[in-house]
Amino acid sequence: MENNPNNSPNNNNKNPDGERPKGQMWPALIITLVLVLLFSWVYNGVVSSQYTQTTYSDFLTAMEADQLAEVEVQRERGRILYMTKEEAAKDPSVQKACYTGLPSGDHMELLDRLYAMDVTVNEEIVEDNSMIMMVIYYVLMFSVLFFFMRSLTKRMGGDGMMGGFGKSKAKVYMEKQTGVTFKDVAGQDEAKESLQEIIDFLHNPQKYTAIGAKLPKGALLVGSPGTGKTLLAKAVAGEAAVPFFSISGSDFVEMFVGMGASRVRDLFKEAAKVAPCIIFIDEIDAVGRSRDTRYGGNSEHEQTLNQLLNEIDGFEPTKGIVCLAATNRPEILDKALLRPGRFDRRIIVDRPNLQGRLDTLKVHTRKIKLSEDVDLRKIAQATAGAVGADLANLVNEAALRAVRQGRQMVNQEDLLVSFETVIAGTEKKNTVLTDMEKRLVAYHEVGHALVAALEKHSQPVSKITIVPHTSGALGYTMQMPEEEKFLSTAQELRTELRTLVGGRAAEQIVFGVQTTGASNDIQRATNLARAMVTQYGMSDTLGLMTTASVQSQYLDGQAYMDCSQTTAYEVDQEVKKILDSTYSETKQLLTDNRALLDEISEYLLVKETITGDELMAYVNADKQKLPAPDATTEE
Repeated sequence: MENNPNNSPNNNNKNPDGERPKGQMWPALIITLVLVLLFSWVYNGVVSSQYTQTTYSDFLTAMEADQLAEVEVQRERGRILYMTKEEAAKDPSVQKACYTGLPSGDHMELLDRLYAMDVTVNEEIVEDNSMIMMVIYYVLMFSVLFFFMRSLTKRMGGDGMMGGFGKSKAKVYMEKQTGVTFKDVAGQDEAKESLQEIIDFLHNPQKYTAIGAKLPKGALLVGSPGTGKTLLAKAVAGEAAVPFFSISGSDFVEMFVGMGASRVRDLFKEAAKVAPCIIFIDEIDAVGRSRDTRYGGNSEHEQTLNQLLNEIDGFEPTKGIVCLAATNRPEILDKALLRPGRFDRRIIVDRPNLQGRLDTLKVHTRKIKLSEDVDLRKIAQATAGAVGADLANLVNEAALRAVRQGRQMVNQEDLLVSFETVIAGTEKKNTVLTDMEKRLVAYHEVGHALVAALEKHSQPVSKITIVPHTSGALGYTMQMPEEEKFLSTAQELRTELRTLVGGRAAEQIVFGVQTTGASNDIQRATNLARAMVTQYGMSDTLGLMTTASVQSQYLDGQAYMDCSQTTAYEVDQEVKKILDSTYSETKQLLTDNRALLDEISEYLLVKETITGDELMAYVNADKQKLPAPDATTEE
């Protein structure tokens, strides 16, 4: 698509020759002039402070008393510099001369009297070009300062007054520069569908204005980090082929009062010149945080937010200015920002599902050379919960591994190893474990895997390893879901708890010890059990009551207790009860299958890494050894 120079924001401040208007040179010119005048004033003040001003009568009195030691007559400047014999006798570092005005007229008689008194007389010699040299000096100093201030103001953010402190820092992208369309965004079909209406409005505003409809002025993109909110905003500008103003919320926050509001005004002023266009404010929570006066207000923050609200209210929807904003903390935004008429449309940019992850992997591997054995669907199944940025990183790590291996194509192993690298880090080849530590790690990991293999409602095990990794894990058990699930039953969560404590149970059964290797397992099990009690209503004692609320849903999703101390104590007791019962069940399950636990652990000690298929071969073979059930029936 051709770029229209008349609509380009970058051309609004330039003349046909590509130069900026001379009117924008005034700030640097004014600053330079002030500096030159200030320098002259300071210089004259310093020079004048070296002399003591007297009257001409004082000079004549000193001359009559024969107290003059040295005299300098400056005819062009109209003054006389002189030093008395008393001052001349002092140390040169503390000597101070005097000066007085020189009357107009013939001064030869005065000079003759001074020569007759044996006074050292110096008469200033003025050349004809002295004034020219002075003018050249000041012009040269002015020019050097001007070009220095000119370059400084450009470097500090624009040609505005004071280096552009009040200018907007928005970066302007045209469609040709962004090069991003909806084809580059995968896994967000619902969000793209919601934004499609905005694109259609920018293309055909008459279709909406004819019926009297008004498009929402603002749309808020909400989602976890890495889900592609900024990419979606660029894709909207790319599809609509309109100017795209991109600025971060933190760019409005300044230490100078009023500068943030000034930048908001400048941003919308520039956008109005090139409408239709899109304004995108990333991380708007930095400037749109709720105005809370309980702990004292922030005048600069409130001024900036109020100016943003006024600017959104100030433009007409028919002008074609659309405001997009992104945040992962919608709960802290000011209510006035979210009311109808402002950012009244909320678009959720969620983590992609299985099909979304598959489409995202296809987008990120378009320029990657893949071998025939690559199955992106398996990678998508293994990366449940991953966002677009995670998948892009995974593909890039796989390409780097292929290069390190001296291959020109990425295979399936590269992708799987890269996925494991993202989870557990790279292998630590220099870490040497003792025989006892290796046995403990082997039984610990097999304890996890065996519980998962023997339970009905667990995710299949894909890999078991006892090779240390840089994440700190001495080994790990990887489970890969067979299908995408959005709901979990209480029975499935109990199975997950038994799988988590399976490592500690195996250590206790075989060695009778408790190691620090189970710390992360216990933490995850405790968090899951607490969520079952406080959020999911899966407690026999507390029933359906919710005792915790989730804050920062799109960040860490941590739950905070919202109940009395008595109820919190009951919650702790219920969590402990669930963990204790789960641990007892897990120990009993592994005790009943002790022979299988020993057999698989010995095999893992030899190979160090085994697959889920090898694990299930042992489990299925053990099931075939069981005696057939008695076919007789009671009469």
